[in-house]
Amino acid sequence: MNTTYNHVYVEKEAQKHWLDNKCFQAYEDPNKEKYYCLSMLPYPSGSLHMGHVRNYTIGDVASRYQHFLGKNVLQPMGWDAFGLPAENAALKHNLAPSAWTQSNIASMKDQLIQLGFAYDWSREITTCDPSYYRWEQWLFTQLYEKGLVYRKKTAVNWDPVDQTVLANEQVVDGKGWRSGAPVERKEISQWFLKTTAYADQLLDSIDDLNDWPDNVRTMQRNWIGKSQGYEVTFPVRGTDISLGVFTTRPDTLMGVSFMAITPEHTLAKECGEANPDIQAFIDSCQHTKVAEAELATLEKKGIATPFHAIHPITQEAIPIWVGNFVLSDYGSGAVMAVPAHDSRDHAFAKKYGLPILPVVQPEEDWDFNQAAYTGKGKLFNSQNYDGMTNQEAKNVIIKTLEASGHGRVQTQFRLRDWGISRQRYWGCPIPILYDNDGNVRPVPRHDLPVQLPTGIKL
Repeated sequence: MNTTYNHVYVEKEAQKHWLDNKCFQAYEDPNKEKYYCLSMLPYPSGSLHMGHVRNYTIGDVASRYQHFLGKNVLQPMGWDAFGLPAENAALKHNLAPSAWTQSNIASMKDQLIQLGFAYDWSREITTCDPSYYRWEQWLFTQLYEKGLVYRKKTAVNWDPVDQTVLANEQVVDGKGWRSGAPVERKEISQWFLKTTAYADQLLDSIDDLNDWPDNVRTMQRNWIGKSQGYEVTFPVRGTDISLGVFTTRPDTLMGVSFMAITPEHTLAKECGEANPDIQAFIDSCQHTKVAEAELATLEKKGIATPFHAIHPITQEAIPIWVGNFVLSDYGSGAVMAVPAHDSRDHAFAKKYGLPILPVVQPEEDWDFNQAAYTGKGKLFNSQNYDGMTNQEAKNVIIKTLEASGHGRVQTQFRLRDWGISRQRYWGCPIPILYDNDGNVRPVPRHDLPVQLPTGIKL
């Protein structure tokens, strides 16, 4: 008897036995309780690292434990094979993404087998396989027919050299990660899934996640970000344009001292065509990332336009500025600025010498020249609304605005519709046909999948 443990021989024989005898293959068995164990599918990035080992060992322990309890266990494995990581790696190694991806899948699968994980390899899937993404395309056409898919123009990070859209993580110091060219904010047509149609349902369902940690549920609520507020309309003097802004603070309406619009706004573009200084500012904003988190920490910059908005109550003229911090998909791409009661607006007003008009009285002494006051209080400097509390003023002011056709109650969500277009190659083709007139229609189901050419080097 050999007393030395030859782990190479023993493990190889055990793994061969498991594969040959399909020990981990799941079968229909109504006499057993079912148990489904799925770990996240890995990117086929080349070879496993200890992070993979840790993650998939945890799943395998849970799966084997349930198997030993006599349950009918299904633990599948597959490959999240499309996307940016695979495309970038293929570019780096001068290979076609399909060849690079398939080579990595073979390597990583061999390593998972060596680790002895109890996977049902008969259920293996690969997301870049046409037999898989056929069903992604089928689902897309189903959503399209239900009105849950649409196309619109939106601002993106555009690399003018590579002629492609960049993810935010691909923009380094305002430049494309590969070309080094200054990235532009550009509006192009994108396809979206209408996730916002389910915002309320998603929010309400969080209350049913009883086993989730409270901090995670709070994070999800904040991500959906439901705000009960108001849309206030400011006509633009001398035009037929109106700026619709969303606000939760109509009580501060009498403190508005300027408006800010996004560089992509129609009014900003019109100003740029007539004024080279404004156009230069708009051009400079095109080298800014478009993510909300990026804009929040960005140094706030702006330039005045010759236009003025009309205050919907006082009828006073309010200067309109182009600002680099305004989100193009928030409201109508415009914000009403109340420097006395908003920290961002306060910093902008101080920088450009704009008026600071306090209208909510703090209970303690407050220097509005030094900082914005964002707390509660009674209104002053607000004409007929003086002496009202914040909430009283909100109710009265919005009724005044509704009566004049300049305001309405509105619900806003931080959640946005999911943009699924990719101006990169290695991804599932969107199954839409375009005719010569620009009309679109989904590819008939019997013609799916629309296959991606696989032998292309980028």
